[in-house]
Amino acid sequence: MSSVALQIAPHIAFYGDDFTGATDALGTATRAGLRTLLFLSVPDEARMHRVGELDCVGIAGAARSMSPEEMRAELAPVSRWFESLGASVLHYKCCSTFDSAPEVGSIGVAVDVLRPAVSQHWVAVVGGQPELRRYCVFGNLFAAAGHGGEVQRIDRHPTMSRHPVTPMYEADLRQHLALQGLDGLRSLAYPAYAEGAEAVHTSIEAMVSERASGVLFDVARQEDLATLGEALSLSCRFGQSMLVVGPSSVLQAFASQHATPIATLSRVAPAQGSVLVLAGSLSPVTAKQVAAATSYEKVWLDPVALAAAEPAHLDTVAAQLCGLLAAGHNVLACTASPATGVDAGLSARALAHAGGALLARVLGATPVRRVGVAGGDTSSHAVQALDAWGLSYIAALSSGAPLCRVHSDEPTLDGIELMLKGGQMGDDDVFERLVHGTR
Repeated sequence: MSSVALQIAPHIAFYGDDFTGATDALGTATRAGLRTLLFLSVPDEARMHRVGELDCVGIAGAARSMSPEEMRAELAPVSRWFESLGASVLHYKCCSTFDSAPEVGSIGVAVDVLRPAVSQHWVAVVGGQPELRRYCVFGNLFAAAGHGGEVQRIDRHPTMSRHPVTPMYEADLRQHLALQGLDGLRSLAYPAYAEGAEAVHTSIEAMVSERASGVLFDVARQEDLATLGEALSLSCRFGQSMLVVGPSSVLQAFASQHATPIATLSRVAPAQGSVLVLAGSLSPVTAKQVAAATSYEKVWLDPVALAAAEPAHLDTVAAQLCGLLAAGHNVLACTASPATGVDAGLSARALAHAGGALLARVLGATPVRRVGVAGGDTSSHAVQALDAWGLSYIAALSSGAPLCRVHSDEPTLDGIELMLKGGQMGDDDVFERLVHGTR
């Protein structure tokens, strides 16, 4: 065992396949009572010694938007580092909607690269995150359509079935993941939890003995997670380690066995100074949030010009945003207007990269202490463009929209309060809460 593993000995290590998901996992683990820190890349040993002892450690990445070749290059050093930590649970944190495809963000590729880091040969896949109204029932995934919206089967979901990069055409996660190379998955349906953790563990052992490559676990109710966590923990006895794929409910399941939840949730104080939000999400949920953001000067960015990432154009837009911020305005910069939207042929990845470059320019020129970014890909590339090395959790602005503290060796960035949220996450007034705080 390496000196890093001896020093922090975390029980859980996770990789978030985009930055919004990674910060959701960070918040989930922290609220569950686990001492948790999220790194923005694999840290060196000196950094690990400086941060001290942790129960849970994460890496924020962008694998969700990558090709298989890019994913292998991204995840190979993560796999080696996770193996050196000696954690008993390695969690590949994907979105609770499981949107992925063989050619983009393949969960099968992630499992192939990360599996050598653990001792168990089979993979656990946890479907559903009830607190976000995402449910897996008899192997099929369901999700609410926006805040308070109707729960729909994922292949009929008004947004996820038409996702611009990874549309969900299949609700049965066994079939969906088989297309990505994860064939041979068996399914454990949620009624089995009523029999208790020992019985569930016995069922798991039987499936594995029959050469199942993995087991897909339904999650229909919040109370299912404690039983599931206990059953899976039995598979980690005697120094065994395992790979678990799924949303932040994975952390809820295991934390129920190893930590005491924080009794009270922290409130978010009103912002000190101007707030900047970059909205790169095209979802109807984010569109409602933008419409409800009455405390901001809204700047409608030209997505085609922005995606071209010409330095002169980025400098011009950054100067416009900096001028508004310096004048005391809160600024909401959007990559699509209600009237024009975004050309379907425009590269979402190029737009996200350019958004990150724009954010870095603004924060490098103007002191802003509270920032929000909407959109999974936009958040990933925006934070990667900053000279920061980690994030810690402050509080929740709403479900799926945590507020985090930026850790950086650069004084102008260190301590910035940052909200990252996916397109489907957050209440309608989440941008207003970023300005005015929570009650």
